[in-house]
Order: sequence, then structure tokens, then C-alpha cells
Amino acid sequence: MDPLDIMMKLDQIVPYFDPIISAENQFIIGYETIPYFQDEEKELHNLLWFFKDKSIPSDFRLELTHTVLQKVLDKYMATDHTQLLFIHYDAKLLLKDNGDSMLSILQAYEEQGLDLNKLVLQFSEAFVSDHIASLKHLFAYIQTFGIQIAIDDVGEKNGNLDKLALIKPNIVKVDVSFLREDDLPQLYQDVHHLLSMLSRKIGAALLFKGITSFHQLNYAWRNGSRYYQGEYLEKTQSNFIPIDSCKEKVKKDFHHFINYERKKMKAQLALTEKINTQIAKTLKTIDPHAPYDETILAVASDCNDYSFRVYICNEAGFQLSANAEKGADGIWCLQPEGRQKNWSWRPYFFENIARMSMEKKGILSDLYTDIERDERIRTYSYPITSDRFIFIDIPYDFLFEQEGLL
Repeated sequence: MDPLDIMMKLDQIVPYFDPIISAENQFIIGYETIPYFQDEEKELHNLLWFFKDKSIPSDFRLELTHTVLQKVLDKYMATDHTQLLFIHYDAKLLLKDNGDSMLSILQAYEEQGLDLNKLVLQFSEAFVSDHIASLKHLFAYIQTFGIQIAIDDVGEKNGNLDKLALIKPNIVKVDVSFLREDDLPQLYQDVHHLLSMLSRKIGAALLFKGITSFHQLNYAWRNGSRYYQGEYLEKTQSNFIPIDSCKEKVKKDFHHFINYERKKMKAQLALTEKINTQIAKTLKTIDPHAPYDETILAVASDCNDYSFRVYICNEAGFQLSANAEKGADGIWCLQPEGRQKNWSWRPYFFENIARMSMEKKGILSDLYTDIERDERIRTYSYPITSDRFIFIDIPYDFLFEQEGLL
């Protein structure tokens, strides 16, 4: 479409609303506004491209932005206006006048009863990250009015996660539409898990958008998403719809997720108990003063079915033994190069050491990628004395064959 044709027919701009659902009560808690252009044949054309096309004069884009904003607010004010309203805004345009033109529009509606706390300005992460110094204080100023800030498409551009702490957004949006049902890359899962923890630390809510399937909703749920958005839940609408429109659907899916997670927990507890019992039995047959390498070979032999590496560390993380490693032929051998390496840098190392020391029992780790084997594994750790701990690495093949361990 010709941008000039659109600018000549601003009365044909039609706002649509994409529902956003809360994990907490499964209600629609807000809408992302999507502007469309309705041509003479009543066909709708999505206009989000207009705002991203930098070849279009900024004055055109700013005028269209404000036209859409006013049309959206006119429609919103006819409701009970209790839900959140997500509005796309170009951060570059915001910088042109420090948000003054936008704020003047919003304050005019505020005088008519608009609650600015219900507004969420949504910005592209790519531009924001590149202009963090200019935008940081402007965003903070806008937030003083109660207006919320959402950063969209977070994580798509590498190396920018640390900048979220500087921006302090209220909502972080992540697109999962590219994740297919049979292909949920572990790399992205690790990034999204990190993003979930980071969002929690800076007090931002995580929103996963682009959800088109049951598996993507499950992925969002497992990765700490507070809000969900996508056609699997509700399609984009021309009007606001009842807040409980998809409550039963989401509750039913949540029930499946919860049951599966319970099965996983039971499987992990069962494996923990199995290894716990086996190690306690094995240690009774070993001279407590025996060399560490003898101890790990004995444990390795008794845990042969579900391990590929065994070693011993002290409470400071220094490895006291060699590595007992199982070769391709199934034979265990000692790899001395592991001795005296320090593993205290690993996440949760000291937390797990403290737990084992107090609880006097072993701990099964979460899934992580083993650097040497480049595969997903778990590690079981067990206190053999007050300051000595044995670690048993469990291979992917075993975890894959057991229900609930991946």
C-alpha cells in the first residue's frame, strides 16, 4: 500500500484488539491494539509495517500513531476501562519531542476519566537497546504518570538482556511463534529461563506472545510467563470480549500441565531415592579410609546402569579424586586430569552443598548441558562425610528412556 494513500484516508483506520490472558485467574486482563486499514472493498490490511518502515517520513508515522491512539482510546472509554491497553509506539518518535505530544493526548483523556495506570506503551527492544542512554530517563519520566512500559521481542537480539535492568520495564514480551511443537530448542529454553529469573529480579511481568499451540502454551507456562497471547487462546477481535472467554480452555490445559509436572517430580524423587539407597549400601562395603579413586570406582560399578562419570569434591568445590568415566565399551577407567579442578563456580554449588550438609541426603540437579559431551544430563550429588561429596553424572540416554526425567 502507498503510505500517502493511507495518510489521505485516516478515517479508514480501524483498531483491532488482541486479547492477553493472565496465568493467575485465566481472565483476559488486557489487549494489544493492532491498527488496520479498511479499503473500499472492506478488506483489512495490517498497518504495523507502516510504523517500522523508516523510509516513511517521521511526521507521517507520528500522525498515524496519534490517530490510532485516539481511535483506540475512544473505543476503550466506552467500556468499563478496567483492563490493560497495550499500544505500539515508536521509541524514535517518542524521542523527537520527549513524549510531549503523546502525553498531551493521554492527559486530555485522563480528564475524561482515563486511568493512565491501565495504559502500556509497547516498544521494540532492538531500538531501545541501541539508544538506552537516551531512553532510560524518558521511560522513567513516563512511568511517573502511572503509564506502564513494555519491551517487545526481547531475547531476539543477543547480548541485550543485561540492559533490561537499566530500562526497568513493567512488562517483558517474548515471541514463541517460531517454536514448532516438535522443536523446542534447548538453547532458547535456557535463554527464556534466564529471562524469567531476570524479569523477576527487576520486578517485570513476563508475557509470551505468538502462542499457536498447546505445546507453546505449555512452554510459556514452564518458563514463568505471567501473561499469554496468541490465536491458540483467542483471536484478534474488532471489539472487547468477555474477560472469561477462554478461562475454561486455559484451566483445562493448566490441569494437564500440573499433572505432568507432578509425574516428573515423582520420577525425579524415585530416582533420587534409588541412587540414595544404592550409594548408602555401597559405602558400607568400602573402607572409609580407602583412596578416593577406589571409592569412585566402587560406586561407579554399582551405579553402572545410570551413570557415566563419578568423582568426589570437598565443600570448597575442589575435586579430590580423578574422574571415573565409562568408555564406549562400557569399561570404567580413571581420568586423572580432573583432580584438583574447582567446581564452585557452578550455579547452586554452595546452595546444594549446604542442603546436603543439613539434610544428610543426596540431591538431583536440574537438566543442563555437559560441556564435554555436549548433551543434556543431570548430576546426582551425595554427602559421604561432613565435608566430602560424591557426584554422579547421569547420561541423556538413560533420562530419555525414563518417563518424567527430561
